Amino acid sequence: MLRIIALTTAALAAAPAVAQTLDRVEYGPRPFYLIDRMEDGPLKDQLQSCQNQEASMSLFSIGHRGAPMQFPEHTVESNRAAALMGAGILECDVTFTEDLELVCRHAQNDLHTTTNILATPLAATCTTPFTPADGDTSASAECRTSEITLDEYRSLRPKMDAADSTATTVEAYLGGTAGWRTDLYSAEPAMLMTHAESIELFRDLGARFTPELKSPSVEMPFNGFTQEDYAQKLVDEYVAAGIPASDVWLQSFNLEDVLYWIEAAPEFGAQAVYLMDEYDIEGYSPMDASTWPNTMEELKAMGVNYIAPPTWMLVTLESGEIVPSELAIQAKAANLNIITWTVERSGPLVNGGGWYYQSIADAVNSDGVMYELIDVLAQDVGVEGIFSDWPATVTYYANCMGLE
Repeated sequence: MLRIIALTTAALAAAPAVAQTLDRVEYGPRPFYLIDRMEDGPLKDQLQSCQNQEASMSLFSIGHRGAPMQFPEHTVESNRAAALMGAGILECDVTFTEDLELVCRHAQNDLHTTTNILATPLAATCTTPFTPADGDTSASAECRTSEITLDEYRSLRPKMDAADSTATTVEAYLGGTAGWRTDLYSAEPAMLMTHAESIELFRDLGARFTPELKSPSVEMPFNGFTQEDYAQKLVDEYVAAGIPASDVWLQSFNLEDVLYWIEAAPEFGAQAVYLMDEYDIEGYSPMDASTWPNTMEELKAMGVNYIAPPTWMLVTLESGEIVPSELAIQAKAANLNIITWTVERSGPLVNGGGWYYQSIADAVNSDGVMYELIDVLAQDVGVEGIFSDWPATVTYYANCMGLE
């Protein structure tokens, strides 16, 4: 029986308040929408041939903050949706509150765009109060988890990550959701999570774990809490929950965090993922190893086994075809495992795809290019997992190609 069932409010509302292991995986219509828009060829034929396959969870499919294309990120609802779409690994970006509790937020200082804090009495705690737009000056605010306690954090209502920079009122500022996303699933209060609660939820959903230790917005040590304390507390919460290290891929953009885990928690450090943001270095190019702060061999010699560059750093164009970049080639030669981020985060691709497609922009003119990129990343670059804001897209590919 063909199991293609769209994700609906009713389907998610039927899920119990307490998480339980899902007994099904559903693609919804999006993979088929993307396939229909591909250029004719062997890859399209292969993907179309799998239309009657039964959906199943895959470790190749990683929920990026859950399923934030349509659900408020880092919420129970967003992660249930990601698991329902077959994401075998789920992510909690980790930061801390004033009372040093670990919570799931993409950044320590994003509460003004991801919650309703500005419309609550806790707006008084914000580092930068709301300032309305005025002429050429955009509206602004900055609110941090480090300024509120865990109990105060729990009182907030999550929303889609967005803000209207032209707003002159708080109410308008809290809008701004991109037109290709939706506020449909934000109408009912979603549930925020601590990191420990995410562990329980992801385990109950049958998924594995990839927490990211976010860079603090405050100076460290914070109230005596050092960066090493922070990195260790992340590990400790998995140990306390009885989660084996083999089920956890710790992540950080800070190489020092990764090296700390390799030294202080080697079982977890063996799968620690170095998130690569070298693109911020002036003159950097994934095609020119002389611009890299570390060679792939040097990273491997440090004990790093996993790297995670953004998708565009792993590919380039050659005679109009998507091919592996020099970075991808050298990482593979150094025997580094590669994970990458993020698909389904750019909106419609008819205009070139933006930041995530910058290295192949000349070949991006249709949503169907997404599967061409995923195929090159999987087959030619050899990535072991792809983060997605709508995991069904990657799950369908993984199931069709027989990836775990």
